[in-house]
Amino acid sequence: MKILNQHIKSGDFKPVYLIYGTEDYLRKQYRDKMRQAIVGEDTMNYSYFEGKGISVKELIDLGETLPFFSERRLIVVENSGFFSSAQDELAAYLKEMPETTCFVFVEKDVDKRNKLFKAVSSLGYAANMTPPDERTLMRWIAGLLKGERRQMSESTLRYFLERIDTDMENIRRELDKLVVYTDGRQEIVREDIDAVCTVYTESQVFDMVKAVAEKQQAKALKLYYDLIGQKEAPMRILYWITRQFNQLYQIKDLQNKGYPDHVIAERMGVRDFIVRKNKALCQHFSLAELRQAVEVCVQREEDVKTGRLNDRMAVELLIVRFSV
Repeated sequence: MKILNQHIKSGDFKPVYLIYGTEDYLRKQYRDKMRQAIVGEDTMNYSYFEGKGISVKELIDLGETLPFFSERRLIVVENSGFFSSAQDELAAYLKEMPETTCFVFVEKDVDKRNKLFKAVSSLGYAANMTPPDERTLMRWIAGLLKGERRQMSESTLRYFLERIDTDMENIRRELDKLVVYTDGRQEIVREDIDAVCTVYTESQVFDMVKAVAEKQQAKALKLYYDLIGQKEAPMRILYWITRQFNQLYQIKDLQNKGYPDHVIAERMGVRDFIVRKNKALCQHFSLAELRQAVEVCVQREEDVKTGRLNDRMAVELLIVRFSV
């Protein structure tokens, strides 16, 4: 991102860019920033293609077309799947296309062994839009709140991140809801989050597993029935329970080996606050118990698929077994 920002600021652009990675918000943000910096509001020299089935020949023909009263022609190609399949013709073309043409590819998933990926990396720049770390994310949120004349304490901000889906687009939507809800006051508190924010299913399942760990069977079952009432499918809930126990197992294992939180987070591909939140829950289980829980979850899934149990009963039995 730093290099992209430098190019945008200087106006010195490479002939081709790839903006890729798991963070949707950043991919779209930098796609739009690149368009604005390269052609601005000029629509005559801007072309946009999206989805599978894009004609490579059409892209090449367009790339050969000189810009109209402008220095550059910009071609944006999004979600094409080109970086997961053989695209030898397009990769070869990039090496000989006119200096007046600039391609910007925007993809979530790429194969770095792909010839097109290698061509873009060699001729231009490939920017990986990974989720920001916790501290960067908190600064970003604080900046958005400041622009709306709102603020949260650090503890409230951490609570907010623990309760919602931390995809950046979703964070922006939830903050918009909080800004509207708190009209007339500056401080956003936990009660506001509880009142208007959409609680991420994973967070609800965490609360359910926490109740299981604390042997609060009635509470765990109530939380399960609440999810069912929200039209969550039992097998989807089972998936999240399995994921939660597996996450606890990994954290407990790495913790036992002496790794600090930030290293555990890095190895697991999660943010630091996820590790901190789960560490307290890990104390209720031994490593062997967590391993057993994951194995039982897998068995319950097999029981449903083979017809030995219905899906709702499978999850209920799982909750009951580990909450006594």
